[in-house]
Amino acid sequence: MGERVAIVGAGLAGLAAATALAQRGYDVAMLEARQRLGGRASSFTDAASGQILDTCQHVSMGCCTNFSHFCRTTGIAHLLEKQADLWFMTPDRRVSRLRADALPAPLHLAASFLRAHYLSPMDKLRIGWGLHCLRRTPAEDDGPFLEWLQRHWQSPRTLARFWGLVLTSALNESLERTGLRYARKVFLDGFLGHRRGFEVEVPRVPLARLYGVELQDWLTRHAVRVRLGCAVRRLSIEEGRIDGIELRNGEKVQADHYLVAVPFERLLDLFPDSAMARESYFSGLHNLETSPITSVHVWYDRPVLKWPHVVLVDCLGQWVFARGEVAAGEHYLQVVVSAARLFQGVRQEDIQRRILEELARLFPIAASARLVRVRVVTERAATFSVVPGVDRWRPAQASPIANLFVAGDWTATGWPATMEGAVRSGYLAAEAILARRGQDERLVQPDLARSEW
Repeated sequence: MGERVAIVGAGLAGLAAATALAQRGYDVAMLEARQRLGGRASSFTDAASGQILDTCQHVSMGCCTNFSHFCRTTGIAHLLEKQADLWFMTPDRRVSRLRADALPAPLHLAASFLRAHYLSPMDKLRIGWGLHCLRRTPAEDDGPFLEWLQRHWQSPRTLARFWGLVLTSALNESLERTGLRYARKVFLDGFLGHRRGFEVEVPRVPLARLYGVELQDWLTRHAVRVRLGCAVRRLSIEEGRIDGIELRNGEKVQADHYLVAVPFERLLDLFPDSAMARESYFSGLHNLETSPITSVHVWYDRPVLKWPHVVLVDCLGQWVFARGEVAAGEHYLQVVVSAARLFQGVRQEDIQRRILEELARLFPIAASARLVRVRVVTERAATFSVVPGVDRWRPAQASPIANLFVAGDWTATGWPATMEGAVRSGYLAAEAILARRGQDERLVQPDLARSEW
């Protein structure tokens, strides 16, 4: 076997690194505290029904080339469903469809955009000017995006019905807290750069199944040893190197290289003293913030949506996903509210009531259907927050400690907090481990080619 790599955490970042390293002859062991793979991309068993539910609906896009590569590599791509049209609904129940036509990017969405009922002709002129200016803005600029929009003639209506509508869902952050860099990236990579960039991909199965049998089989075939229910207490440091991982059961695990792929707030807890936290490489982690997501899971006795999803304009909910008939007479919807700080301190019963009332107003069938069950789930630290200048606090994957590497969507990936960012971080960490052996190999997949315009 090759050199040993111990990976702490079996979320997407750790899994991506494991797949890359295992294919290159490394002896990989993964240590995961949970009893499953996938990290924050998680499912749970609903006690009331016994059904497996996702904590929150996860969505990828056509511009997410590394997540797509990971899924193809591990044989799970067939468990994702492409939804090439986006459906937008306003409180008056009118619906517009966004879809690509035969024109090349960035004009592929122009016809749908011009037909969008929820934007006036003046709104569309303002937005078009804003997109033109955004394209000409240097990629490294990262001031407050709201201020940038206001300087570029955007109105409260375009802020609410276009810029904020897209970004709150894409970045899990409110417009007033979002930095320019990743706002720009969403629009250029997702909507303007390539015809397929905006296309949504949604898992056909619960996340526990997506990161389940096929993925585990792939890891087994490639000799990756996965230890679930294996909690790490700390990393042991001797003479400036990691010399082992101490598990909570007292066992010590040793390797040649150590890759920690855990949430940033957990990373510092793994070091034996506070001195490490004062190192400049790690100190920026104290400045990273998180943003919450609330999902409301609703079951009716009949189908309510005639579309696979709906993006809600000027509503409390932001997305509604139709998950199909999951049991006899149980048709499942998931309503997602990103950057859900408005629910802080609000009782679950009140959140349920407000969402159910909104569904009844938007979808007439919901008003007459029998409510089978409803459940609210909030992830209070769902993602790191893409505030202005956030990249100055995100560390590279190669740490100052020679045999320690880190991964996670919160590391320096050039992407916001997404599944794509997590996979990129794992590939970047694997590249860094290879580089320490003098191997210069590019593992990160290229972006979709942007049209020249």
